[in-house]
Amino acid sequence: MRHIGIVLFDGVEELDAVGPWEVLAHWTRTHPDDGYAVSCVSRDGGVVSCSKGLSLLAHHSFADAPAFEVLLHPGGRGTRPQLRDAEHLDWVRRQRERVPLMTSVCTGALVYAAAGLLAGRPATTHWGSLDLLSELDPSIEVRPDDRFVDDGDVITSAGVSAGIDMALHLVTRLAGTERARRVRRGIQYDPRPPV
Repeated sequence: MRHIGIVLFDGVEELDAVGPWEVLAHWTRTHPDDGYAVSCVSRDGGVVSCSKGLSLLAHHSFADAPAFEVLLHPGGRGTRPQLRDAEHLDWVRRQRERVPLMTSVCTGALVYAAAGLLAGRPATTHWGSLDLLSELDPSIEVRPDDRFVDDGDVITSAGVSAGIDMALHLVTRLAGTERARRVRRGIQYDPRPPV
C-alpha cells in the first residue's frame, strides 16, 4: 500500500485539506486496487482547530505516520508561525528526503519556500501571498496565473479551491486520466461559478 499524507495543524484552511481529502479518499476507497491510501497527519496526532472553527482529528502523529509516497501541505493562517518554526521546517526537510512527491495547497507553498524546497523552481500560491512567496526565496519562478504548477517531484497549487484541481491532477498522475475523470464525476465536480 502506498500512502498519501495530508498535514493538519491549528489554523489550517478547511478546504485546503478537506477538498483534496474528498478527491483522494473517493479515489482510494472506490478503487482500492490502485494501491493507495490517504490519511491525515499532525505533529501530535490529535485534534486541530481549523481557520474557520472546524475541528479535525489526524489519523497519525509525525512520529507514528507511515512512510509517505505523497505529502500534501495545506495552507491557512496557521502557516504563518510555521515559517519561523524550526522544528516544523526541519520535519518538512526530512520529508523531502524521503517522500517522492511533495504537494502543497495555497500558503502551504510558503512553508515549502521557507524550508528551501522551492529554490529555483516554478511555483504558485494564494494570490494574496504571491509577493511573500517571492520574498521568502527570490529564486522561485512565481506563476501568478497558474491554478497549479507541476514541477515533477513538487506540485504547488493556488488558493483554497485550487487544491481540488491539484488533487484531481494528482490522481491523473498516479492512476491515469480515466480514473481522474471517474473521481471527478463521482464527487460531481464540474465548476460553473454562479457569479
